[in-house]
Amino acid sequence: MDGEISVEEVEALLDDGDGPRIVDIRSPGEFARGHIPGSENVPFGELPDRVAEFAGADRIVTVCPHGKASVQAARLIGSYEGTTDARVESMAGGLEAWEGNLEAGAEGDGETPESPF
Repeated sequence: MDGEISVEEVEALLDDGDGPRIVDIRSPGEFARGHIPGSENVPFGELPDRVAEFAGADRIVTVCPHGKASVQAARLIGSYEGTTDARVESMAGGLEAWEGNLEAGAEGDGETPESPF
């Protein structure tokens, strides 16, 4: 793991168009209610079995509600041999600190949630 990245830095990377892979580790239901546009849902419990999906990625940012569990997720992803060349970071403050738009998933009811977690 390469440490934490601020919400502002993540937003800037996404605005540049060459953003990192954003890995949201919440449950599918929480993800469907609202997530960072372009992020992918890999629930924390599934991460050990799915870590190979990140092989070859250049930059990965893990996201959770408050920025705590995503640190553990970033450590797990960063320890995988297929991601040794990737920059792997946890988004500090989690979605609680995110001020940008959230996208609702297909499982959601289409309404923007007051709280995505």
